[in-house]
Amino acid sequence: MLSDLKQFTHESFWEDPGCFVAGEWEGELPDVSVPGACVLFRTSGSTGEGKWVVLRKSALLVSARAVNEWLGVDERSVWGLALPLNHVGGFGIVARAYEAGSGLAVFPEKWDAGAFSEWIPRDGVSHTSLVPTQVHDLVKRAILAPASLKAVVVGGGRLEESLGEAARELGWPVLASYGMTEACSQIATQRLSSLGKRFGEAGMELLPIWEAEVNEDGLLSISGDALFSGTITKEGFSQRQHGAFLTSDRVRLDGCILIPEGRADSLIKVMGELVDIEAVEREFLRIAGDRIDPGEFAVVALPDERRGHVLVAVFEGGLDAAVPAYREYQENAGGLLRFERWIEMEAFPKTNLGKLRRAQLAEICSKIFQPRGRL
Repeated sequence: MLSDLKQFTHESFWEDPGCFVAGEWEGELPDVSVPGACVLFRTSGSTGEGKWVVLRKSALLVSARAVNEWLGVDERSVWGLALPLNHVGGFGIVARAYEAGSGLAVFPEKWDAGAFSEWIPRDGVSHTSLVPTQVHDLVKRAILAPASLKAVVVGGGRLEESLGEAARELGWPVLASYGMTEACSQIATQRLSSLGKRFGEAGMELLPIWEAEVNEDGLLSISGDALFSGTITKEGFSQRQHGAFLTSDRVRLDGCILIPEGRADSLIKVMGELVDIEAVEREFLRIAGDRIDPGEFAVVALPDERRGHVLVAVFEGGLDAAVPAYREYQENAGGLLRFERWIEMEAFPKTNLGKLRRAQLAEICSKIFQPRGRL
């Protein structure tokens, strides 16, 4: 499928006017009427039905150039690819290597934290991108960072402050980033200079290619030359309207510093009051400390006839470590924020990058829940 990387590092690919699908496409490709060559990426669908995002190759290179400049990448650098190419974060690495004329090394096997750390110095990798799940695996095994590594951009989900700090203590030069497929990957990223500070002390700054605003509902809108051209759903191709793109993400902007505050659909009503389920997750994980890994816990809001919604704590795997944290949270949380129920399951539904599929998890919970008492 995407095994031959040479085509993506050669100018013939980037100058080809055709439409390239980064992934498996079923059926006939609809007419994608956009100027110039493009690449199609399927979004994760973590909160609903997935779609394909249409990105111009020129937009991908605009983003690649901005990221390279932000991270000090030049022809002497080596980008390391340990993400799938059908994800914009992985494909973006190839685009950055092409744009900078730098080296490109490909992690040759299935993800394994130990093998990854050995591969980096062997291939002289200086820059790479990971998702929080991969950072967690490195920290869990207390693996020290190789000396050749200058920057690890972490995207595809929120990197919790405690995990980022633990990674830096092991020498991993992790930089938190915020991005999306519709923006060809990064929108805001910590600076290299932040590596000399504690992880949580430096915010994520907007890359110079983006202009951003927050509307009255707290939703982010962005404009710039790396924006997507349209989307493809089962109804066909829909071209993006000119102008700024209004996202579904709630953020705060402090000058050029962007602070994510969750998705609009993470807000639900309990007894008529707005509750942010992602904020509830963060508070529970703060109380739990290192007793529970972030990837092993989630909050789901289930419809309730009387209260509007009730909050459900969902645990992946056993509950032994969760019991003290659960009780402590229940004792300290306000009435609206307490969990009504709890569920345990063998494995959460996740993307191939380890990102939680929230809509699917909620659907599963609504079907399998049976009252089991309180912890």
